[in-house]
Amino acid sequence: MRIPIFVRAASFALAFTLSPVLARAEEFPKSLVEWTPIAANPVFQGAGNDAWDQKIRERGDILVDGNTFHLWYTGYNDDRSPTKFLGHATSPDGIKWTRDAANPQFSKSWVEDVCVVRHDGRYFLFAEGKDDIAHQMTSPDGTHWTDEGALDIRKVDGTPIPPGAFGTPTVWIENGTWYLFYERGDRGVWLATSTDRLVWTNVKDSPVLACGPWPYDREAVAINQVIKRDGVYYAFYHANAHRPWKKDWTTNIARSRDLVHWEKYSGNPIIQNNCSSSILVTGPGGDRLYTMHPDVRVFENPKPAAAKP
Repeated sequence: MRIPIFVRAASFALAFTLSPVLARAEEFPKSLVEWTPIAANPVFQGAGNDAWDQKIRERGDILVDGNTFHLWYTGYNDDRSPTKFLGHATSPDGIKWTRDAANPQFSKSWVEDVCVVRHDGRYFLFAEGKDDIAHQMTSPDGTHWTDEGALDIRKVDGTPIPPGAFGTPTVWIENGTWYLFYERGDRGVWLATSTDRLVWTNVKDSPVLACGPWPYDREAVAINQVIKRDGVYYAFYHANAHRPWKKDWTTNIARSRDLVHWEKYSGNPIIQNNCSSSILVTGPGGDRLYTMHPDVRVFENPKPAAAKP
């Protein structure tokens, strides 16, 4: 999500020459686009003082195991270290959180902007490393992690993508194929696939989700999560209208039938006020939308108006 060291100008231009499709509001379920903040917000934030996670940033991820919510997040304290570390917290209700006493959960390398996937009895974590180079980690239990190194992403012809940052890795798994969405300087979102997690190959060498042309996402886009409902894929993505970026990040949504061609919701942004890096979490009580940056906030579908007597 930070501005990368460099990305080729040609890649930048691609994001602005594409023309995103705008979808009508009625094509999106109200349950995915209408959200109200809860009174308890923020439900999780930096620990402050001299804690290793004095502040938190970027996307965290939440998985629900039975009646326990598990949150993986990025914590940091620039006065102690320039490195961003992985933390973990649990909650019985997704609102009141308890940090692990053994945090940080992983401190051997930079872990920021995390996506956690549970698949075939194992945990897979995709995150930005130093200089926004995406890497992957694996764990048998979601606690003890092994860093497997930077992702090897190739262009359609099999040659490496141009050097530079590639971040906000977001993974979707279906029918034995791993789909990786990633951004380059938030100038657009690319899609690569893999069957072995060793080599990822672009579906095409231009963004599948481009910036703009509308003001709210004219200068930055990055997909935070992909879900599937009734045969349709939905992507929650963050965006910014300014560059240099201002603290007015927004949460937005797009839809697709094939993970390649995306239509943006005509009512975007669905959440404003600098609440971004969102994920949808389905718990025992139903769906909630969590925004993770700069702190964790919870949004619920508005309750129906009471019937008049």
